[in-house]
Amino acid sequence: MADRIAEIWGSRTPYARGGLWPVRVDQTLDGGVQEADVDRWVQSACVLCSNGCACDIAVKDGAMVGIRGRAGDLVNHGRLGPKGLFASWQGVSHKDRLTQPMIRENGQLVECSWDTAMGRIVERSKELLRTRGPLSHGFYTSGQLFLEEYYALAVIGKAGIGTPHMDGNTRLCTATAAASLKESFGADGQPGAYEDIDHCDAIFLYGHNMAETQTVLWSRVLDRIAGPDRPRVVCVDPRDTEVARYADVHLALKPGTNLALMHALVREVLHNGWQDSDYVDAHTLGLEELRKTVEPWTPEAAAETCGVDAADIREAARIFGSSERVLSTVLQGFYQSSQATASSCQVNNLHLLRGMLGRPGCGLLQMNGQPTAQNNRECGADGDLPGFRNWENQDHINDLARLWKVDPGIIPHWVPPTHAMQIFRYAEQGSIEFLWVSATNPAVSMPQLPRIREILAKPELFLVVQDLYLTETAQAADVVLPAAGWGEKAGTFTNADRTVHLSDKAVEPPGEARPDLEIFLDYSRRMDFRTQDGEPLLTWTGPEDAFEAWKECSRGRPCDYSGISYEKLRGGSGIPWPCNDGNPDGRVRLYDDGIFPTRPEYCESYGHDLLTGASIPPTEYKASAPAGRAFLRTTQYTPAHEEPDAEYPLRYTTGRTAYHFHTRTKTGRSKPLTAAAPRAWVEMAPADCEALGISEGDLVRVSSRRGTIEVPVRISGIRPGSVFAPFHYGYWDAGGVPGEHPTAANELTLTEWDPVSKQPVFKNAAVRVERIGDAAGPAPAPTTTASRPREAARVPATRGGPEAAASELLEPGDPPNFPDAVNSPGGRP
Repeated sequence: MADRIAEIWGSRTPYARGGLWPVRVDQTLDGGVQEADVDRWVQSACVLCSNGCACDIAVKDGAMVGIRGRAGDLVNHGRLGPKGLFASWQGVSHKDRLTQPMIRENGQLVECSWDTAMGRIVERSKELLRTRGPLSHGFYTSGQLFLEEYYALAVIGKAGIGTPHMDGNTRLCTATAAASLKESFGADGQPGAYEDIDHCDAIFLYGHNMAETQTVLWSRVLDRIAGPDRPRVVCVDPRDTEVARYADVHLALKPGTNLALMHALVREVLHNGWQDSDYVDAHTLGLEELRKTVEPWTPEAAAETCGVDAADIREAARIFGSSERVLSTVLQGFYQSSQATASSCQVNNLHLLRGMLGRPGCGLLQMNGQPTAQNNRECGADGDLPGFRNWENQDHINDLARLWKVDPGIIPHWVPPTHAMQIFRYAEQGSIEFLWVSATNPAVSMPQLPRIREILAKPELFLVVQDLYLTETAQAADVVLPAAGWGEKAGTFTNADRTVHLSDKAVEPPGEARPDLEIFLDYSRRMDFRTQDGEPLLTWTGPEDAFEAWKECSRGRPCDYSGISYEKLRGGSGIPWPCNDGNPDGRVRLYDDGIFPTRPEYCESYGHDLLTGASIPPTEYKASAPAGRAFLRTTQYTPAHEEPDAEYPLRYTTGRTAYHFHTRTKTGRSKPLTAAAPRAWVEMAPADCEALGISEGDLVRVSSRRGTIEVPVRISGIRPGSVFAPFHYGYWDAGGVPGEHPTAANELTLTEWDPVSKQPVFKNAAVRVERIGDAAGPAPAPTTTASRPREAARVPATRGGPEAAASELLEPGDPPNFPDAVNSPGGRP
């Protein structure tokens, strides 16, 4: 296999439009293990990005020893990315794993039995329910559990306790994907499929650094680009990403100005007559209001606001307007920025205006950033109701009550569901006194970290953390529960294009670690949650029971799983939902018939005012008579929440690197990945560095109104006036606290969110930068991605090699995450 650290996307297998993406099987085995040594291969799918690549786990002597891509799967055709190759089984097979429950005694976490840990949780939970009621409880979960686990948690929270305070870190990641789809089409669910790459004439990537966030999907794009009829590529991103380097048009706009750009693109399509008027008339509502709103946004007006050339806006619009088949993908550059839902809806509008939905190559992917974010949204472990039901529709509430055999009044629907940012605010104010965090690390991933650390440390807050490792969040917990990881439990999950995969259990979890589903079921039993018939609320004995129950919950809804079974998922490719009697093999694309789930009795949401977030009243929605038509929604452009000024003159934005996932809980324990991106850094433009007297690798202090970080500088191709920081780097490998040199990107981000999706604004903050130390060498940033140095010859290339074998894991005592020693003012190290 090629050096997949240096060659992230692997070797090229070019193919023509309309062809089948050639198979290339990627595989890695533990050091010294040969393929003939493997006892068995166990079917699974990778959970280290949202692509959902099917794979097989190699097992030898009861341990996971390797991974390979599944050649017959339509998602990846055998390929795996660097994170899947080097942090899948490696990320859970580590001596740091939690193997026994822990409770806090005299200020310290000490190991205990499961009975002791669960007894303490249940005692506190029952006491609060008796004295304070269900609003005392909050649950904050993940985008990395299995479907069956999310559904169990949803039933417990909504039918057992009756709390609206449930959300997932999907709120930080893909809440805007769901919100934009609901606003335009009436329900969540991606219209397009990865296969649209095979057929499109043009690909538009809006705030989506696909090359690093979904490396295998970008391999597919690269293979089309290398083929005989390459699609044209348009990139909207302030950084000089790998996507931008292949783009025919790169719109390097100012962070926070997405909606102004999108209005200009929509206006150009309308002014040039590129819309499909027959389709628009038959299948949409709201054209005249859209036309009126975008009219002031000429290319010149948008160019001035966004900091790009008007000619490039015109060319991008021409490509969209003149291509027969366009695929659009959207991710965090839109979702985590100001006016997130409004901006993302404009991408939907472009496809609706041109009638580009439901046909091969005419795809729309409001992407996910996490492997199982889609399941969280479907199952209702976040702020949604299970099965894409509508909180404001009493018939939908009654339907769930019948299914669960509970009183409809216990299912919280009297107020909008509580989003993550509000959950932490309630914990801060003291109304939430019990917070259960599972498989996520808000002590690093939430905005404005100094505030979050204070909330988690509140003595009045009873904090339960369920995870693989003693994360920064777990270190603040009152009870820590050791969870089984990938390969150590069975379950299903759904990727960003609605494809469902099965992950079978390959090995036993370490020590006393338990599957998340088992933990939730145990809590439900101990709490004695019951139905109106007096039966236990949850009677499932394992994941397949939970899946069968979920099938009934999803039946007849947009995300219909009723035709899927564990047996059907074994052996072949994943299956896209809906899969039912009408779609026995699943449905690759939605809305090929031009009929959308907007009927008032069926839709997931009645919509919102995109500027204020105010809900559209049910009566007003019904009066619009959608009758299966989509909505062309938009609103006025407004500047970002925080603009640069004299005190904080630069724009700050955060994002990912190809070599790490989230807060490095798994990837940070892989030597190949950590060697490629070992420590935190920031990226700045050459002109800004020159003005501040900063050289490559110098230590700088980046400050906002909320905090500071002190990290080395990479001089890169980011647009002038912007500062980029990867958000992966916390403090678990440096004692768990910021220390003298804070490095977590979210020390600086602000507590603001989109009015509709409630997704935090990670992409817009005002900062200042000051040089505080000389470079001890180049910044610890990769040279293979958007973090490439401007002067590449002066920075050693990022490579793997034999010293970065797949079996190598970071162990206790390995170098932690703080900046290299520097000669800095005041004698600081």
